[in-house]
Amino acid sequence: MRAAAIALAVVLAWPAAAAEPDTRVSPPQVVTAPESGPLRLSVEEAVALALQHNPALLAERQQPIVAGAFEAIERAVFDPALFAGIERGAEVTEQTFADSGDNILVDRDTESARIGLRQTLPTGTELELTLSQDRIESNRNPTQSGARAGLSITQALLRGAGIDTNLVALRQARTDTLASAYQLRGFVATLVADVETTYWAYLGARERIRILETSRELAERQVEETRQRIDAGTLAETELAAVRAEAAQRRQDLIDGRAEAARLRTELLRLIAPPGEADYGRGVEPVSEVDLEPVALEAAADHVRLALDRRPELNEARLLLARNELEVVATRNGLLPRLDLFVTLGGTGFAESYGDAWRGVDETDTYDLSAALEFEYPLGNRAARADNRRALADRTAARASLTNLERLVGADVRAAVLEAERAAAQIEASGATRALREEALAAEEARFDVGRSTSLLVAQAQRDLVAARLDEADAYIAYRQALIDLYRLDGTLLVRRMIEAPGWEPPSLNWERQGHQ
Repeated sequence: MRAAAIALAVVLAWPAAAAEPDTRVSPPQVVTAPESGPLRLSVEEAVALALQHNPALLAERQQPIVAGAFEAIERAVFDPALFAGIERGAEVTEQTFADSGDNILVDRDTESARIGLRQTLPTGTELELTLSQDRIESNRNPTQSGARAGLSITQALLRGAGIDTNLVALRQARTDTLASAYQLRGFVATLVADVETTYWAYLGARERIRILETSRELAERQVEETRQRIDAGTLAETELAAVRAEAAQRRQDLIDGRAEAARLRTELLRLIAPPGEADYGRGVEPVSEVDLEPVALEAAADHVRLALDRRPELNEARLLLARNELEVVATRNGLLPRLDLFVTLGGTGFAESYGDAWRGVDETDTYDLSAALEFEYPLGNRAARADNRRALADRTAARASLTNLERLVGADVRAAVLEAERAAAQIEASGATRALREEALAAEEARFDVGRSTSLLVAQAQRDLVAARLDEADAYIAYRQALIDLYRLDGTLLVRRMIEAPGWEPPSLNWERQGHQ
């Protein structure tokens, strides 16, 4: 009985199930948007709406839950199982006595019950603790009750032995759960980047429309002034064609600009998915202002270090490598022959009543004990060898893929830093170009007023100024978008936006510290 009590303590010592997977995605603010009508949104509010309502994000948040379910299934392999059974029977047989030759009917009633716990341990041990009793009543023999407390142990000594081997499936499932958190973080970062990039592009498109509308009005005034001068006889009829062509070009550019703004508004509505019916005709009024001052960037090497430590794709790839390492552990163990030890120990007691029978288990020396070894090895063991070769190849491929991904990440981040620096420099350069184009137009108009220029040259100067103003507006938007892309690539976009999401810390591959044993 003392051994049975120790076994029961071991059975119940396996740790409880892991916590539910973390699927939180929390913006720094909660935004309540009307279900209809135009939306006045800052870029922060647009991001918050997307994190609250985007259906693709809702779907992605279910993946850690699904992965966590598989982890719970693998953990359940080591859960103790309670079993019980009860049986009752009756029989009437005819018994012939050899000395007298008489046939006598024997009436026998039997009943039995058992209860126990069964447990598989990560050491490769299977334990079964059983308490059973039976009772036999017969018209030929006195009533007899029996009781037994037994413990059965099956221990793998070669294949299937050891904690590392038997926890492979659970650790792999845990790895998949952690990987799903990094997948979720990567999806959130991409969604935030898409929302912000589209928001600034839409704001820039609206600014382009304003510039184009102003230039169209200016071109139409130029047409009217040219007509008046032709009527007054100060200009030739041939001067009208150039200014009319310029006005037509302005209308054409304005049509394209409005179409692009409508496309970006539709895309922004799709991303933020505001509550209510999906109405892509809703107006969106961006209220954020473009920051005109470039920010100071860290050195490219600093951004690369951040990316190598925090990029969700890299951390997910590291977990994939760890998963393959675990697969190698499992397949290497499969190369061993199977050698199992079986031990059965029980204490028994017999009496006329159940109570006396159970007392006899402790008070008498009656017991049963057996032990056995069983060996098995498939000749050639080709399946296990092939499985191990596959696992080794997968591990080599995962290592090479991780190295390649690290290099790609480093190159992408450095390119993003260069793009951000280029975009910042373009802000000043485009502003200088616009100022010079304004001076050139003023000079050309002055020469035209005194008859030393033509309408064509004035129209060309106007066209150059419009292009410079559009380039200047685009430069500010391009810079904002370049920063967004840089922060996404170095893995810090969500932190900079104060958005909570799982997967910020790099994975810890110390399994014992993670509670897998």
